[in-house]
Parts: sequence; structure tokens; C-alpha cells
Amino acid sequence: MRTSEVHRRYLDFFATKQHEIVPSASLVSSDPSILFTIAGMVPFIPYIVGTERAPWPRAASVQKCIRTNDIENVGRTTRHGTFFQMGGNFSFGDYFKEGAIPFAWELLTSSQDDGGYGLDPDRLWATVWEEDEEAYRILTEGIAVREDRIVRLPRAEIFWDTGQPGPAGPCCEWFYDRGPEHGPEATAGTHAVWPEDAAAEDRYIEIWNLVFDQFLRGEGNGKDYPLLGELDFKSIDTGLGIERLAYILQGKQNMYEIDQVFPVIERAEELTGRRYGTDAEDDVRLRVIADHVRSALMLVGDGVRPGNEGRGYVLRRLIRRAVRSMRLLGYTEPAMPELLPVSSALMGESYPIVRDDFARISDVVYTEEEAFRRTLETGTSLFDRVAGSIRDAGGTVVPGEDAFRLHDTFGFPIDLTLEMAQEVGLRVDEQAFRTAMTEQRDRARADARAKKSGHTDTALYNQLLTGRGGASVPFLGYTDDTAAVTVESVLVDGALVARADAPAEVEVVLDRTPFYAEMGGQLADQGRISLEGGGLIEVDDVQAPVKGLSVHRGRLVEGSVVQGSPAIASIDVVRRGAIARAHTATHMVHKALREELGEGTTQAGSENSPGRFRFDFRSGSAVPRSALEQIEGRVNTLLQDELEVTDQQMPIDEARAQGAMALFGEKYGDIVRVVSIGGDWSRELCAGTHVRSTGYLGTVQLLGEASIGSGVRRVDALVGQNAYRFQAKEHALVSQLSELMKVGSEDLPDRVRALTQRVKDMEKQLATLRASQLQARAGTLVDSATEVGGTRLLVHDAGDDVSAGDARTLVLDLRARLGEDAPAVVAVTAAQDGRAALVVATNASAREKGLSAGSLLRGGTEAMGGRGGGKPDLAQGGGGDPQRAQAALDAVRAAVATVGAV
Repeated sequence: MRTSEVHRRYLDFFATKQHEIVPSASLVSSDPSILFTIAGMVPFIPYIVGTERAPWPRAASVQKCIRTNDIENVGRTTRHGTFFQMGGNFSFGDYFKEGAIPFAWELLTSSQDDGGYGLDPDRLWATVWEEDEEAYRILTEGIAVREDRIVRLPRAEIFWDTGQPGPAGPCCEWFYDRGPEHGPEATAGTHAVWPEDAAAEDRYIEIWNLVFDQFLRGEGNGKDYPLLGELDFKSIDTGLGIERLAYILQGKQNMYEIDQVFPVIERAEELTGRRYGTDAEDDVRLRVIADHVRSALMLVGDGVRPGNEGRGYVLRRLIRRAVRSMRLLGYTEPAMPELLPVSSALMGESYPIVRDDFARISDVVYTEEEAFRRTLETGTSLFDRVAGSIRDAGGTVVPGEDAFRLHDTFGFPIDLTLEMAQEVGLRVDEQAFRTAMTEQRDRARADARAKKSGHTDTALYNQLLTGRGGASVPFLGYTDDTAAVTVESVLVDGALVARADAPAEVEVVLDRTPFYAEMGGQLADQGRISLEGGGLIEVDDVQAPVKGLSVHRGRLVEGSVVQGSPAIASIDVVRRGAIARAHTATHMVHKALREELGEGTTQAGSENSPGRFRFDFRSGSAVPRSALEQIEGRVNTLLQDELEVTDQQMPIDEARAQGAMALFGEKYGDIVRVVSIGGDWSRELCAGTHVRSTGYLGTVQLLGEASIGSGVRRVDALVGQNAYRFQAKEHALVSQLSELMKVGSEDLPDRVRALTQRVKDMEKQLATLRASQLQARAGTLVDSATEVGGTRLLVHDAGDDVSAGDARTLVLDLRARLGEDAPAVVAVTAAQDGRAALVVATNASAREKGLSAGSLLRGGTEAMGGRGGGKPDLAQGGGGDPQRAQAALDAVRAAVATVGAV
């Protein structure tokens, strides 16, 4: 049975059981605490924990998932993969164990002719909580599972919870017995006879886990927490491994051999000449290739782009591990153009987007591979330099900070650094590298969390939302600038208080609000909350640390704020108007970009602030200045047309049918707000605030565009008065330049080009003159060489206004003049623009004597406060103090003397 058929049958079965069939959510998780959708239940968590009301009593899906926490094990075991599909059926206060267990049994054991999977009932085992008599009774009496096929486990091994007080419950896990050739047989009864080694040998394969959200758990560590009672609203969530079931039904040994994966291995075999199953290390690399190519395909399909952090970093690592594995198998040509189309054809049946959008997906992946090929060349050179310096100094360890710099700055994979170090007899300080990586990630995550939560535990905000019955704080700002409100909650230093007195930094939650909380790229409103009794809060920021809860942060400058008291909330209307103009302009620039550059130019982020905005978009190349001018002209022409800006609430399917743009990774409800400009010219899903017509914008000035990451560009722009002021300054500047140059403004470009070319010509002449002077000096400098410890040593300070390149040319000339008859070392210092340079060269005889240019350079650069590197025959450094040039030359002299004395 093909994997796509396993997928289809799962959904078809639950459709007949009155489940709402929910399309797979994006791999980009809407939960800010995780990068990716890591399990089928992730999109349903708000319904399971009760923070949102489920729109259906029962649902089913086959969810795309990505897990990369154990990426190092991919390919080394047959059970680890980064991308996988998870079938799930969910009940929200509807059926419970009496429905979930029989559903699973029916689908697993029904014949394939009847729409089931046709598994042999005698090969199915179940594990349950040792105290779950209800589940045990349903298994034995309800569906007649043999008692010798049921294993009862303690709570620590078979309980699910969120890791904090809230819903929790036991599981029922279904295992398939692959037979005695895969390991020893288990014995039913207690957990003591459930063989761990059998699981390790892949005899008993867990294929489906049923989770019963039955209890309310209390505080505690790990699984050591009290059960406070049963939930009134019980839920079911389950997870069936589509790939695991597929390889069982296809009679394969592991997930890498199923029909959606193995053809990529076969293509890699053709390209590399290696054969799967003949060499253990080759097999690992072939499995890595097949897994990572599929994962990259699916991630890019869901809008992820390669980058240096977060999701982009994971994608970049997957692509580069696949490319490197191909290189280790001997294939050095571009590999992705050969492998990605194979995976796209395989996955397109279940996920048409990877077939229909392949042009965009392939462009992203191929560009990243090409960048990595260049990185390998650069990184290898840098590694050779680091390794050479370590060996010259008699060391055996590559410092963790050097490995981290190779990885973080140049994108050089740590596993490649480890392998190359081993090849030259070195090892890497992995612990220091991991520490540097952890510190970097912790800083990034802490910064992101602090922005949204103000360093307050989000559990407290969830508690406040629950206190509202899970209902969102109504936003009045589309129509009202001021509103009579009630103070629902007051927080000081992250703790709830009943009252706070001025002066104090406070957070308040209102029963409703005209203040816009920062989201969707639009900055938060600012303003005032006037309190009963003359109190006043100056609101500086509004955030939604949990969905639906607007938290107003500000300074209590007068009086007191009391929970439950009435107040008047007023926004800064001037600021709001400026932000609204920027937001509408962002939509217009987005549309104009797509018109000019193509439909693949999709939004990657934005920030709308008073009078200006930045817009990030996906593009593999820079936008020509001429195209930017066309975009700016198009937008400003439409401003004069006074296009109406409208918003409308509608079902999301209707919005998409009308062509409304949505952002990748954003989670939308069933009913969405669509903002339209000029009728159907621009339509986007958007919760932000806008002007009533384009005429309110005044003018839009694009300042330019630049790259902010691989495949992502950024446009910065000004709107309204900010744009007018900028244009006025530009006009004044042009007038001043015209007066200085004595030409009209239209002739300025030609005049500036002519002057620039004249300066370049003069600089070239000056460089030629300086080089000839140095060459002329070389003949007399040779005579100044002295003998130090049996080595001819020539040291010279070339003085100021001599570039490092000229110093290098002089050193090579002097070394050639000294010849190869005897050991010779040349060291020259120079200075330019306040920065010193040192160049050292050795001839072959000196190197045979143990004199390395790299080692001599290190002593010299340290003496003048600089750094550098190079090879045994030639090394160069700089960045030090020109006043310490003589100290650098003295250090080289001392090092030569030391070697001569040995």
C-alpha cells in the first residue's frame, strides 16, 4: 500500500465517523514556544487545554511534522527522521475512551477491501496505564483484544501532560509485532516483562498513541505531581505514524525504504556509484540525503527560507548536510537539481503545493546549495589557516571559539570541522563550541520572549485569559479612539496586585480597549488611561503575550489604579494616524512589488511605525534601481486616484477565493478580516488599522532596498510628512551641490562621475609612483640584511602611506633578491590611515631550518597589538599601532635568533 494511500484511508475512515477533516497546518508552528509543528496535536492545543473553544466536537487530520532535536541520529537508526506525517483524530468533549479505542482497532484490523489497513489482530499489542481499568475493560471486553497482548505500565511511562498544571491523562499505545527475527518476545501483564531490548531491535513498533485528557494535574516535577480530579471537559488526541505504518504494510525494514523516500536514495546511488546496503557508513549518508531532501522540500513549500537563526538555520543545516553527504559519497557537482525533483514528484500526490510551486521551492534550495559550495571553499581555506597556526604552536586542540566562528560567521558545519580536524591529527573543543552556541541561542530567545511577555511567566497571562472565560479582549480601535472601560487586572513586577500607587511601572488588562496591541508588523498604540479619582497611566506599549489578551504597559504617574475600577482609555490619535498611513502604504508597496517582480515576491515581514515602514520580501536577487522607481511611481500615482480602503469580515475560504494574500506561518481563524484597496487591486488578510482612502497618505518615498538574509530583501520607506521632509532636504542638498559644482541639477551626475574618475586616475598614478619608489629602494635594502643565528635577516619599516599590498610586494622582491643559497627571512612593517601592517617571508632554506613565516608573524603582530595569519612561506597581519612597528620587527629578530640558537 502506497504511503499516499495510507494517508488517504486515514482521512476517509474518520470522515465516515462524522469527524471534521482538517487540512494539515503549516510546518511553521503558530505556537511561539516552538519553531515547527512537531506533532499532529499541536494545531489543536488551544482546544485541548481549553484556552479556545473548538469549532467542531470531533476532527481528524494528517499533519506534516518536523522534529530536529535528534538530527544527529538521522540515518544512524532506522527510527529517526526529521519530516514525518502524523494521522490524528480528536474529540473535544464528545467521545472518550469508548470511542477512541474501538475506532483505532477497526481501522487497523479491517480488511483492505473494506477501507482498513488489514493488520493481523494477533500481531497487535497494546500498552495502558496500570490503573486504567476502563481502557483495559474496553480492550478485553469491548473489542476482544487477547489479554496476553496487553501490557500495563506505571504512570511515569504512559502519561501525557503539558509540563505544568492543567490537563493530563493516560495513553493507550498500539504496537505491531514484526516477528521473532527482530528480537525476543514480550510477555503481557506488568511493565517488568516488557523488553526494552526488543523495542531497540525494532520488533515491537509503536504505530498509534491514543491520549486520554482525563485529569487535572497539580504542581510537581517530572511525572511526580498530584492528580486533583477528573476534568469536566475531556478530550481525545491521537497520533498515528504514517511512515511507520507504511513500511509495515509495504514489507520494508524502515521508513527510508518506503515509496515516498527510497527513490531519492536510488537517484543518489546512480549519481555516486555507491550501493545501498553494502557499506554501513554509506547507508547512513544515503539515508541522511533522502530524509533531508524531503524535509527541505516541505519546509520551503511552507515558506521557510534559509537563514542564520531559528527556522531558517534549521533549513540551512538540512540542505547543507544533504549536500555534504553527497560530497562525502564522491559527488561534487550540484546535487539538489538531481534530487529535489524526485522528492517533489513523490510528495506532490499528498501535498500538491510542492509540485505546483516547485519553481519557487527549487530556486530557494538551489541558491542555498550554490552558496554552500562557495562556503566550503572559503571555510576550508580558513580552517587550514587555523589548523596550521595550532600545529605551528605545537597545539593539538582547535579552540571552541574558532570552531564557533567558522560555524557562525562563515556557515561552516561543526561536523565538517570535527572531521577535518581529525584528518590532520587535531581535535575540537566541542564543549566550548556547544557552550558558545547555547549562549547565542539563549540570548536570542530571551530577547524575543522579553519583547512579548515583559519577563513575566506566560502562565499568569493564560490565567487572566481563562478568568475571562477564554474570551478575547474586544478591540474597539477600528471605530473608536476613546472608550469607557473597566480595569480588570493590574500587574506590578510580573505579579497580580489589587492596587498600585504612583509612581509605578504597571501592566493593566481592560475589559475592552481602543489600543492596538503590537502584531502583524504594526507597532502598538500609545496614549493615556484616565483613572477614577484623578489617576493617570501613560501607556507606552501594548502587547498580546497570549492570543486574545491585550496587556497595556505604562507608567502610573498620578493617583492610584485599582482592580475593578472604571477608567477612560484614549489613544494618541496623531501617532495612530501616522502608523495607519504607513500600514496602508505597506500593502500598496507589496502589491506594486508583485506587479513589477512577479507573484513569487511574497511578504516575509514588516514593521509599520509612525511615518515610515520597512517591508521584507522574498527575492533571490537585488531589485534594480529602475524597478524601485517604477514601484514608487506606481504607488504615488494610485495615491492621487483616492482609492477607497475597506475592510470586511468573511470566512477564510471565501477570502482566499477572492485572492486575499495571507502570510506563511500565520494562524488564521475561520472568520478573517480582509483589507481591500481600490476594490480588488489589493486584498490582504489583516487585523491592522488603515486610512479610509489612499489620498490620506500624501506621498510615499522609497529609500532603497538591501539584503537582510539569504533570499530575503528589505525596502525602507517614508510616508506623509516624513516623506515631504525627506524630499525637501534632498532638494536643498541638490541645490547646494549644483552651486558648488557650478552646473545645473540635471548635469550633476555627469560632473560627479567625471570628478570621481579623475580622483581614481590620480590615486592610480600615485600608487604606481609609490610602488616604483619601493622597488628602487629594494636594491639598497638588500645590503642592510644581517646574519642572525646563521640566517640572513632583513627587517625594514617602510613608513607611513604605504599599503599592506605594497609592503607585501616589497617583501617578495627582497626575498627573491636574497636568493636560496642560505636561510633568509624578510620582515617589513608599513602604515596607512593609522593602521599598521606587518609582512614576513621565508625562503626554502629557512623553512628547512624550522623558521615559519606564520610563527614569526604571530610574535610581531602581538608586539604591535594586531593579528594575522598565513603560511610557512608568507604571512601577513595588521590592525596594530604604527608607533610599535619597531617593537614588531624586534620580536621577529628575537624569534629568528631563538631558532638559530637551538
